[in-house]
Amino acid sequence: MEAFEKGIIGNVEIKNRFVMAPMISNLCNPDGTTNDNHIRYLEERARGGFGLIITEYAYVDEYNGKGSPNEMGIFSREQLPKLSRLTERIHSAGSKIFVQLVHAGGKANPRFNSGNIFAPSSVDYIGIVPNEMGKDDIKRVEDRFVNAAELAYRSGFDGIELHGAHGYLLQEFISPALNKRNDEYGGTVENRIRIINEISEKIRTRIDLPVGIRLSLYEDDVDGYSADYGIEIASKLKNIDYIHFSAGRFAPPGSSASFYYENVHIGSKLRKKLDKTTMLVGSIESINDVEKALKISDFVVLGRQALADPYTPLKMRINIPYRPCIRCNQACRNLSNAEVRCTINPDTGLENTVSRKIKYTGEIAIVGSGIKGLEAALYSASLGLKPIIYETNRFGGQFNEIVDKYKKHDFMQLIEYYRSMIGHYGIDIRMESVNKGIFCLPDKVYPDLPENRDITIDTNIYRYFDDALKIAGKNKVTMSLRSLNSLERSRITGYKKLAESSGIIFKDMDSYDFKLLDSRQYDIMEAMKSGRRAINNYLIENETNFL
Repeated sequence: MEAFEKGIIGNVEIKNRFVMAPMISNLCNPDGTTNDNHIRYLEERARGGFGLIITEYAYVDEYNGKGSPNEMGIFSREQLPKLSRLTERIHSAGSKIFVQLVHAGGKANPRFNSGNIFAPSSVDYIGIVPNEMGKDDIKRVEDRFVNAAELAYRSGFDGIELHGAHGYLLQEFISPALNKRNDEYGGTVENRIRIINEISEKIRTRIDLPVGIRLSLYEDDVDGYSADYGIEIASKLKNIDYIHFSAGRFAPPGSSASFYYENVHIGSKLRKKLDKTTMLVGSIESINDVEKALKISDFVVLGRQALADPYTPLKMRINIPYRPCIRCNQACRNLSNAEVRCTINPDTGLENTVSRKIKYTGEIAIVGSGIKGLEAALYSASLGLKPIIYETNRFGGQFNEIVDKYKKHDFMQLIEYYRSMIGHYGIDIRMESVNKGIFCLPDKVYPDLPENRDITIDTNIYRYFDDALKIAGKNKVTMSLRSLNSLERSRITGYKKLAESSGIIFKDMDSYDFKLLDSRQYDIMEAMKSGRRAINNYLIENETNFL
């Protein structure tokens, strides 16, 4: 199968066609240096079979190029020893590693930068209007990219990726909506990509590493450019060994589409392979998605799926179940406030704290087959125990109550994963009650909404978004606009469209029939953690019976 065949990027051989996407993790130190938490996070994906790891975007200018709180940086020789430790660990795990270089430009966060924020043109960046770059600014930025590339070479990286997507500086030059210049850096396609060609040429003269670029194939914004323009950009870039196609500028869904969008959604606009080496990202989760993407690209890039299960490539190769990304965009998108996490994988971002498991023997009873009980069963089986699941209702618990058809489609894949793993471990499910065992019922049960009358709702609890759809089938439903704030942008767009088509009205009011806000709501991740905790506590209390 092509997915597991070797590939070539420039002069570097990659052991297969699986690439871990560059994703913000916030696991580095505030000064941009890497650390063992960050290294273990990436190393786990290398161990899991990814042929190539691309780091999260690393800012090249410490004065005005940083976009997020604990973003990785690469701008000083003082960083070389730790960066060398990172590349050493990835190589020891059998993978190659490229570093993605970025200047955040107009999207640079003033809280994390001491210098003036600038961009190709002084236009609105969703409430911020940066200064327009002068020629000296452009030359300085080019030099900072070259400096970062030299540091990458010294620290053992196998390649360089320029970030030319998602509204950061290089894409700001590419995008006609953001680049209003009338000099040699604006006005025509050739001028808009001049800065990229100058950077890649300068890097070529200094170091011998593959140089690629992450490029938005198209922008989702109203004034965004089309896929035809993106392909034209790709064809005219010089000194570039590969094009990594992503999507988006500011407007959703970009590359991280929620379950309201089809899989391999970016690939649907890349109709054929180009004459350049290409990578493709965007809701690639299953082996069928991989095979579909490889018809139009040379490498497949897994982002959120790599968070859901770092061993996805290995498990695909040996054909055993893996945790599927359900495209909920919950824990993985809370990056303004927290480190990277995954709603369906409690270990993501905490790889450095996961201790070796003690092996036990013996039989245990688990009561309940919701997420908490199912996770408890798999976790206990991984410890060597023989769990028996007891259930008097439907397998899958509250997931069976999901009304949103798009959400249900992706979320039920998680239940199918549990069903497959239960078969893999040979776990017995008994549809009967039992009086003793580990009771894995939900830790928190939210009250039901009345279904027989009109209702106004103000809430951030995920289940009530489904309840609202159900009630709207017979009654008038009004939800507060701020209720939508609990969802990520891609989900807001998709849910609002679905809800309004069902007759739900969104508006803020002075009071509501039902109001419930929970700063730490009981969701999938909390249920999984609770299931594992229930097993650990039970073993502490009864350890001598299972050793």
